[in-house]
Amino acid sequence: MAHREANKNPAYKRVLIKLSGEALMGEKPYGISPELLSQVAAQIGRARARGVEIGMVVGGGNIFRGVSGAAHGMERAVADQMGMLATVMNALALQDAFHRQDIPARVLSAIEVGRMAEPFIRGRALSHLNKKRIVIFAAGTGNPFFTTDTAATLRALEIGADILFKATRVDGVYDKDPYKHKDAKLYQSLNCSEILEKELRVMDAAAISLARDSHLPIMVFNMLKGNNIEKAVDGEKIGTLIIPD
Repeated sequence: MAHREANKNPAYKRVLIKLSGEALMGEKPYGISPELLSQVAAQIGRARARGVEIGMVVGGGNIFRGVSGAAHGMERAVADQMGMLATVMNALALQDAFHRQDIPARVLSAIEVGRMAEPFIRGRALSHLNKKRIVIFAAGTGNPFFTTDTAATLRALEIGADILFKATRVDGVYDKDPYKHKDAKLYQSLNCSEILEKELRVMDAAAISLARDSHLPIMVFNMLKGNNIEKAVDGEKIGTLIIPD
């Protein structure tokens, strides 16, 4: 790791990392893997130590997914509110993992959660970033019917991030589900319109459209492999790069 720090400057000054809730499970069937959380926090902490300003959005699929709840008969708005609370739980766990490694981090929530997290205010988020604190954005956009992918794109734009990283459990964007199809093809790069036209399920259409219209690049990669988060910060070619049209 010292070789990386000494000989290579980060490719980006400020990034937004979207962490999949499912990826936080590690090998568990649900919930949070403390070991994985610690490893992720260490990687992100090393990127921060090299001068990268980092915002984060974490999903809640390891605890509860609003769409899944709605599919089982629950009202979608209520299911999405439960999903927002799941993201707050993940954000607090992530903040704790950072603090245990003496890495300053703050949770800003789009919904009011009392003394557990600060309310999301753009100026406050920018202030924390300028002070080199990691900012974890919880509760999505604070509104039902919007995914955490859309929230990640929105927050990336609000903080002026150079790029949005989507860190998942798969190696990037495939032409079909790699878990179901052994012949699934991994794309090295795509543009936003191709994703919408091919109906690739990497992010929802609202998130992709917002990124396209705002000229925000997105990199999708497997966060469980090696030091991929650090490699992404260095601008190395991993996963799939999604470029605006």
